[in-house]
Amino acid sequence: MLRGKCKVDLCLQMDPVLAEMGDHLSDAMKILENDQSETAQNREQRRFSWRDIPGPLQGDGQDVVTILQLVQNLIHDEEDKPLNSRMQCVGEQGHVALLGHSLAAYISMLDRDRLRKFTTRVLSDTTLWLCRLFRYESGSVYFHDDDREGLLKVCRLVLNARYEDYSTEGFSVLSFRQPVIYHSAACRPGLGQHLCSQLGLPLSTLCCVPCNTMFGSQHQMDVALLDKLMKDDVESGKLPVLLIANAGTPGAGHTDKLGRLKELCVQYNVWLHVEGVNLATLTLSPVSSTIAAATKSDSMTLTPGPWLGLPAVPAATLYRHEDPALSLAAGLTSSQPVEKLRALPLWLSLQYLGHDGIVERIRHASQLSQHLLHQLKTLTSIKTSVEDDLSSPVVVFRFSPDSSSGSSGGSVEGYSTGEREIQDALNRWLGERLAQLVPASGVELVELEDEGVCIRFSPIMTAAALGTHEADVVALVQKLMELIPSLSCTLRFRQDFREEVFQHAVLSYVEDLNWAGLGAVRYEPRRTDLDEGKRQQQMEKINGDLLKKLKELETDLEFSTGPEFGEERNCVFIGMVPEDIDVAVLVETIASIGRELEESGKLLENMTEVVRKGILEAEQQLRIANEEKLIEEGVLRQIPLVGSVLNWFSPFQSSVKGRTFNLAAGSLDTTEPIYSLKAQSSREDISESPTSTGKRLQGQRAFRRSAPFIDSFSETSSVCHLDESYRDTAPPPGEREEGDTAEVPQASPLAEPPAEVSQEEEASAWTVQRVPEGEEAEEPASIR
Repeated sequence: MLRGKCKVDLCLQMDPVLAEMGDHLSDAMKILENDQSETAQNREQRRFSWRDIPGPLQGDGQDVVTILQLVQNLIHDEEDKPLNSRMQCVGEQGHVALLGHSLAAYISMLDRDRLRKFTTRVLSDTTLWLCRLFRYESGSVYFHDDDREGLLKVCRLVLNARYEDYSTEGFSVLSFRQPVIYHSAACRPGLGQHLCSQLGLPLSTLCCVPCNTMFGSQHQMDVALLDKLMKDDVESGKLPVLLIANAGTPGAGHTDKLGRLKELCVQYNVWLHVEGVNLATLTLSPVSSTIAAATKSDSMTLTPGPWLGLPAVPAATLYRHEDPALSLAAGLTSSQPVEKLRALPLWLSLQYLGHDGIVERIRHASQLSQHLLHQLKTLTSIKTSVEDDLSSPVVVFRFSPDSSSGSSGGSVEGYSTGEREIQDALNRWLGERLAQLVPASGVELVELEDEGVCIRFSPIMTAAALGTHEADVVALVQKLMELIPSLSCTLRFRQDFREEVFQHAVLSYVEDLNWAGLGAVRYEPRRTDLDEGKRQQQMEKINGDLLKKLKELETDLEFSTGPEFGEERNCVFIGMVPEDIDVAVLVETIASIGRELEESGKLLENMTEVVRKGILEAEQQLRIANEEKLIEEGVLRQIPLVGSVLNWFSPFQSSVKGRTFNLAAGSLDTTEPIYSLKAQSSREDISESPTSTGKRLQGQRAFRRSAPFIDSFSETSSVCHLDESYRDTAPPPGEREEGDTAEVPQASPLAEPPAEVSQEEEASAWTVQRVPEGEEAEEPASIR
C-alpha cells in the first residue's frame, strides 16, 4: 500500500500510465497482504481442489483479481503460518522497490534514444550515491542479483588485465604461469569452488589461507602466513592475481586486517576484493580504522537489500579500473540499455529513504548489537565472541556452563568425553527456542570451527526486514535468562540419569551426544524364548506404549521418539528438566511402567489358551455341581411347582457354591471371598479410605522433589512398589479369614484413576456363578 510521499509523487507524474501503474500495484499489495478475507468454506474447498495439484491452463483466461487471489492463497498457506511474520515488515520502502520492477518492464518498451537517456541517468545517479555513502572514491558499480556474480566478473577482469592474450587464447595462456586466487579459511563455504567452475579454472588455482592461531582473532586471516604463501608461489613460477578478504566473516562477523592485506597486495601486484556485512558501517560517522581500510580496496561487494529492508533489490559491486574495454570484456559494463534498468528499484528506494534515512537504519542496527552485547556480559553462563566490544555489528554467543556454579543433586564429573557434542546440542536447542520465542530478533544458528555451535545476532541483515526494536532485544535477554537454568540442570543431571539407568536390568541407556535433553532410555524385554524378529517387535511395541504412558502423566517433562532422522529407534528420549527433578524416581517409574506393559503383553498372549481351558473346566465343574445338587435335593425338588411347595414347607440349604474364573491365574475359585469383601466394603465409609494421591502436595507435578522433604521418597516412588509389597504380604484368597480387610492397591503410580475398567481387569474379574434355586444372592461387584 502506497501512502504519503509515494502517492504524491505518483500524482505529479505527467504520464497517466505511471499513476495507474502505482494504483494497480497498491491494490495488488492489499490483496497479497490480506490473508483474512477468505472464508472457512472457501479455504476448505481450496484445500481439496488446487493447493498441491497442478491444473490445466484455462482456455478463456482469468482476470487479474482472480490471479492475485491465487497468489495470495499460495503465500498465506495454513501450513506455513509461522513463516508469514517475515512478510509483515515490507513497508513503503519495500513497495517502492517493487514498483521499480514494474517501471523497468514499462520503460523497456520506450524507443532506444529515450531508453538510453533514462538508463544513463539512473546508473550515474545510483553510482554517485553509493560511492558517497560508502566512501568509495572514483568507483564504478556493477549490479547483479547473485551476490557472487560481482566477484566472478572482477576475477574475469583481473585475468584479462594480467594475461594480455587471455581474451583471444583463452585457458592456454594460463598453462605457462598458473594463476593463484587466495581466500580465507573463514570465507563463505563453496565460494572458491564456484569461481573455478564458472571460469573453467582447476581447483589447484585456489589457495586457502588459514586464520590466526597464536595472536589476534581466530577468525582473521593470518597475514604473516599469507606473505609466505605469496612469496613461495612467486618463486615457484605461479602468478598471484586475487585476494578475497572479509569485512565481517559469514560466521563470527570478524574483519580481516585490511590495511596490512592491502600492503601485501601492492607488494605482489594482487587485486584486493572485500565483502562482508560490516561494510554497512561505512555509512556511519565515525568509522573504525579497520573498516575504513576497505575503502582502499580494488573492489567490494555490497548488499543494500537486506541492510535497508528492500525486497528484490540487486547487490552492487564497487570497483576501480581505468580501462573501460577490459571492464566491458569482463561483463562489468554493458552496451545494452535494458541491462542498466537493473538498478532502477535501488534508484527509487534510495531516493525514498534519503541519506539520513539510510544512515539511521544502519545506526539503529548497530545500536541493537551493542545493547545485546552489554546485556550478555552480565550473564556468567554465556560466552560471547565479538571482534570489538565497542563497534561490532555482529554478536555471536553460546551457552557455556560455569563449573563453579554447581548445585546439590547433580554432578559434572565424567563429561570430558563428548562434552563438545553435548554443549553443541544444547546450544542448538537454545538457538531454536530463542528464534521461536522471539522471532523479531532474527537470531540464527552458526557453527564455528573452534567454538562449535553458536547463536548469531546480526541486526544489520535482519532488523530492517523484521522490524527489530530495542524491546525485542530486551525480550530476547529475558527469554535467555529463563532458559539458562534448564540448560544448566539438564547438563548436570545427564550423568546421574545414566548411572540410574544402569542400575535397572530391564533398561538400557542410549548414548546420543547430539540430543539436547536429559538422555534416552530403552526398555529391554526379559523374555529369552523369542527369536530376534519377534523380540524386536515386542520391544518396539513396549517402548511405543511406554512413551504413550509417560506422555499421559502430569509432568512438565517432554518425552519423544527423538530426532526425526536420528539413528536410534525403539527408545524414549527425555527433554529438558527443571532443577527440582528427581532422577531416581523418574527412572524407577519408567522401569515400573515398562514391566507392567510387558506383563500385560504376556497376559494377552496367553489369554486365548487360558480362556479355552477355563471354559472346559467350568463346564465340567458345573456338571458335577448339578449332579451333586440332584443327589442332595432329590428329584421332587427339581419339579418347578412341587419344588416350590417343598421349599416353602421345608427349606433346604444347598452346599453348592458359585465359581469365579481368574484370567491372571488361569484358575477357577470360589465366590465366597468376593461376597465376604463385598459385605465388609459396604459397611465402610468411602471418604475414609486411604488414597495415594494425598501423598503429593497440591499442585505438585510428577518427578518433582518437594522443598521441605527433599530427602524423603516422593509419592511416585512409594506407589511404584505398592503392587509388589501387596503381593508379598497379602494372603491367598483361599486362606483369607472372614474378618480380614484387604487393601486394594492403585493400578498406576502416577496416572489419574481410570474412568472405565480396562479390558484386563474386566476379563480377570469374569465370574461364573451358580446359586441354588429359590435363594437370592447379592450380585458381586466383579460382574455388576
